[in-house]
Amino acid sequence: MSLDHPLNDLSHVVSADRAHVWHHLSQHKQYETTDPRVFVEGKGMRLWDATGREYLDGVSGGVWTVNVGYGRTSIADAIRDQLVKLNYYAGAAGTVPGALFAERLIQKMPGMARVYYSNSGSEANEKVYKMVRQIAARHHGGRKWKILYRDRDYHGTTLGTLATSGQDQRAMQYGPYPDGFVRVPHCLEYRAQWEVENYGERAADAIEEVILREGPDSVGAIVLEPVTAGGGVITPPEGYWPRVQEICRKYDILLHIDEVVCGLGRTGTWFGYQHYGIEPDFVTMAKGVASGYAAISCTVTTERVFEMFKDDAADPMGYFRDISTFGGCTAGPVAALENMRIIEDEGLLENTAAMGARVLANLRALQEKHSVIGNVRGKGLFCGAELVADRATKEPLDERKVQAVVADCLAQGVIIGATNRSLPGFNNTLCLSPALIATSDDIDRITDAIDGALSRVVG
Repeated sequence: MSLDHPLNDLSHVVSADRAHVWHHLSQHKQYETTDPRVFVEGKGMRLWDATGREYLDGVSGGVWTVNVGYGRTSIADAIRDQLVKLNYYAGAAGTVPGALFAERLIQKMPGMARVYYSNSGSEANEKVYKMVRQIAARHHGGRKWKILYRDRDYHGTTLGTLATSGQDQRAMQYGPYPDGFVRVPHCLEYRAQWEVENYGERAADAIEEVILREGPDSVGAIVLEPVTAGGGVITPPEGYWPRVQEICRKYDILLHIDEVVCGLGRTGTWFGYQHYGIEPDFVTMAKGVASGYAAISCTVTTERVFEMFKDDAADPMGYFRDISTFGGCTAGPVAALENMRIIEDEGLLENTAAMGARVLANLRALQEKHSVIGNVRGKGLFCGAELVADRATKEPLDERKVQAVVADCLAQGVIIGATNRSLPGFNNTLCLSPALIATSDDIDRITDAIDGALSRVVG
């Protein structure tokens, strides 16, 4: 904005946005007749748009990112000071914040050892896929090159990560995709695929069935979200994760946990996998690592995986021949260090657990009142309510009505989310992921807005 343009008149900004910005996940035909929403300020969990309207943000920046809330001057100050001192050097060399954040991060991740920096969750996951393929080439004679992924999970927007999209609408019209990525069934017990007593173990056994069908010698890794995010906020059934771990060890399959959404406190622990006693080979993370104050993602590996890339120094192809340009920016790790300090000093993991329990209790109370809520699920401050047209048949509510619920909440000044262009016929889950600083009043206002919206939209 030019300095001679008054800050309280943002009509030119809105016009410039409409004329020149291509928004994410947006059908722009609407902006021929309506203004795009332009946010101008955030503080805590509140946002203000260009019209001056205030909103309570129940989705942490739209995509579950601003974990410690808006307006954190200590993070901004840390970034500014670091950029003046050293803003960048390529990741082929080290930097002070890069080394210090890697050390702090590994302290939170027993069993893990090495941190590879890049700048987005898609990129972090793509690094793992490349590592798995290189391990197959160098240590398995080209075998064990296939990577399994789960129905309803999502791992990124590149062609490689879309090849592992368990959300068909995300991947439609962008193929053909590279070979060697194989889907396994989801573990959502509410939409059970088997009539069994121990559903978690049965859902995990379905992974073994795919491994045996493909041939264990061909499968090198499996990528899974600890809690499925955009595919419907799916928490794993009891018994699922121990059996998955057992299967991976049985067939020497590397376990890749995608913590892009769940990492850095979202579920009430530092990482979602830590609820379940999992010992992964790879962990990826992005969104909440720096709460959106700077771009950063991390691919974290065990020392065992790392050693596979340094066993023969004489081999010119024997190391991980990859680079991420903006993985050399120092703003990311310095912001991540301050973000981690805030989470620790303000007790935000404990708050997340307590406020997450309140969200689930409130949603279950709404479930008693509104028959349209078929299922409530979640972990920490990452919760979902699946909406159905009929509880007995579990027929999904028409997604136009689901989006109308979201729109009604927005009209009340509360931002919530819903599964969007993910699963044909099943874009019917409301998604809540407020910042880890949420208070009981914030939680109640969010669920009160849903209550009112359901009454008006569904009846």
